[in-house]
Amino acid sequence: MGIISWIILGLLAGAIAKFLLPGRDPGGFIGTTVIGVAGAFIGGWVSARWLDHPITKQFYDGATWAAAIGGSLVLLVLYRILFADSRR
Repeated sequence: MGIISWIILGLLAGAIAKFLLPGRDPGGFIGTTVIGVAGAFIGGWVSARWLDHPITKQFYDGATWAAAIGGSLVLLVLYRILFADSRR
C-alpha cells in the first residue's frame, strides 16, 4: 500500500476508533483525524516489527485494519489521558 492508502486507512480507522470510544475529545474532529492517521502508521509498524505479522499490500486485509484501528484506539486513549480537562 502506498502512503495515500495509509492516510485513507488512518482516516477511516480514526472514525471507527471514535465510534468505539465515544465521548468528548480535547482536539475535536481534527485531532481525532490526526490521531487516526498516526495510529494507522504506528499500528502497522508495531504489527510488522513486534507481532511478526507483516502488513500486506492489500487495502482490504483484516489484519491491516485491525492494526490501524488498534493503533488509533491506543493513541486516542493516551491523548484523552494526557490532554483531557481535569476539572470534569
